Amino acid sequence: MSFTFQFLRGGKITPFIDELGALRIAVFREFPYLYEGTLAYERPYLERYAASERSLIVTMRKNGQLVGATTCLPLVDEMDDFRRPFEEQGLPLEDYFYFGESIILPPCRGQGAGSRFFQFREEHAASFDNISVTTFCAVERPGDHPEKPPGYRPLHDFWNRLGYRKEPGLQCILPWKELHSDYEVQHTLTFWTKPVATHSSGEVAS
Repeated sequence: MSFTFQFLRGGKITPFIDELGALRIAVFREFPYLYEGTLAYERPYLERYAASERSLIVTMRKNGQLVGATTCLPLVDEMDDFRRPFEEQGLPLEDYFYFGESIILPPCRGQGAGSRFFQFREEHAASFDNISVTTFCAVERPGDHPEKPPGYRPLHDFWNRLGYRKEPGLQCILPWKELHSDYEVQHTLTFWTKPVATHSSGEVAS
């Protein structure tokens, strides 16, 4: 695996926002998200990470080209749509660290980067004493969805192997414009959670 990783925190993310946005658009066009993205949406979305002092974005490059990235920040710094399910159930937001995306271009998948992305984010979350749970959410799609490609396998088994458990009672609704659609569609995303086992004494290496 000949990848170069760079660790970006807070305002150091800003110079890379358009590049990261373009990568998100490219990867999330695929099933199951089918996202018809624009940089006009991506910029304010990613600026939340630049505004959060405890955020982390890890970029992955091959021969200088951005081929992957992963993001995380405290749930208290996330947008209302992600915080609301926890607030409605009376769960303390300050206990949670939210994992945004792990996105990798197809030619670079299957080489261990996905597992490393989770490791980087979990170590970063564990460096804060108040964080006890890491969480992310994933879109729900029916098994017979017409855009589902042949041979597609969801990542549920991978997430379970990493120790994450699906929380059917924690869901959010997000709108986005799908491919081949002229309007935004409401989507249901379900959260997955994992307890933080230990807290590290230092930060992730950069």
